[in-house]
Amino acid sequence: MEQEKTIEDCTYILITGANAGLGFATCCRLIDEFLQTRPSSKALKLIIAVRTDEKGRATILRLQKHVDRDPGIKALSHHRLSFLTQALELTSLRSVQMAAKRLLTAVPKIDAMILNAGIAGPVTINWPKAVWRALIDPVYEVTYPSFSTGSIGLLTRPQLDPLSAGNKSFSEEPPLGQIFTANIFGHYLLAHALTPLLSRASPDAGRIIGVSSLEALGSYFSLSDLQGLAIEKVYGSSKRLTDILFLTAAMPATKPYVESFFTTPKDSKPLHPQPRFYVCQPGICKTGIFPLPLVMVWVQTLALYIARWLGSPWHPISTYKGAVSPVWLALAAQETLDGIEKQGGVGKWGSSTDALGRERVRRTEVDGWGYGGRILEERHYGSRGRRRGVKDVTKEDKEEFEELGRVCWKAMEQLRVEWEGRLR
Repeated sequence: MEQEKTIEDCTYILITGANAGLGFATCCRLIDEFLQTRPSSKALKLIIAVRTDEKGRATILRLQKHVDRDPGIKALSHHRLSFLTQALELTSLRSVQMAAKRLLTAVPKIDAMILNAGIAGPVTINWPKAVWRALIDPVYEVTYPSFSTGSIGLLTRPQLDPLSAGNKSFSEEPPLGQIFTANIFGHYLLAHALTPLLSRASPDAGRIIGVSSLEALGSYFSLSDLQGLAIEKVYGSSKRLTDILFLTAAMPATKPYVESFFTTPKDSKPLHPQPRFYVCQPGICKTGIFPLPLVMVWVQTLALYIARWLGSPWHPISTYKGAVSPVWLALAAQETLDGIEKQGGVGKWGSSTDALGRERVRRTEVDGWGYGGRILEERHYGSRGRRRGVKDVTKEDKEEFEELGRVCWKAMEQLRVEWEGRLR
């Protein structure tokens, strides 16, 4: 007779945007790696956060088909795998609040949440430039493209109901950037609201895993435009902000704001143990986040393989391979992550492959931070995969990055408190 699983026997992992692309692949890889590496007494509870309940049910059916395709995985999944769906529209702050409210009563804890969902918005591609640049500089241009721009000034729909909020509150509602809200602010509010569940994680503190991008360049972000409303590279701006917040979360300068983030309305002090922040990037994958005509999808695929064969470490191409970094951060032993950060500093973890497509996790260089916030560390990592023109991090660069983190954390906390007040 199968013994009933205790809370300690179960690992609860929440994934946003789990119905497609990298999110779905992350679910598949989590299932495969968990079932094959954990004792048979351990169970995985996947919380599938997608825009509608219908999409959630369809995602579970697809995940079950994934399990059934491999007899070995199917045998291991018996009494060890279950799913919960949660409707979540990240550009609607009411939806975020409703999702958090339900999850606080539906699950006993969350061991890791993978903040994967995101949008790029309408993208304009300069095709003549794209073809020309791909011919003369193929590896670099399919890694850090210079031929695409996003739409400026995209906003969410109004967050406040004029009938229930009152005409004055509704008329004074400030703008919220659509891509900023979908990619980071909605996640930020969700993680704050779920702090009680993250603090109950066992045996280690819960993990908040942000999915960033290779496009998170320092030049795409401006403190004067936190939401990226006036920036063509708004997707890259939102991912740069993700890097800044996650990499500086444990710094002394950000402590007052991080503790505020981990304090819920029912508590006067931050909940402990405090969850840990980790950030990763999936490399260049075929995800569909930038829609392309079918013929260009074929051309793009060929270009990505050529880049990999020519030596780029950042072209997993397959979303399953691209999921190696978020899955590793979700399942690795805490002592492993602590040991790596103690030795090499807090870093951004990327999904990398060799020319044959064999995937692994490796550190990713971040503008102003380097590979781990250590001075003159770049010499240890070599030139493979480095962005052209990037400079080694100096003491002044690191200090500026930490100050940037402090200011961004302060601004995000102020924004959170303001919006939670409006939504009451």
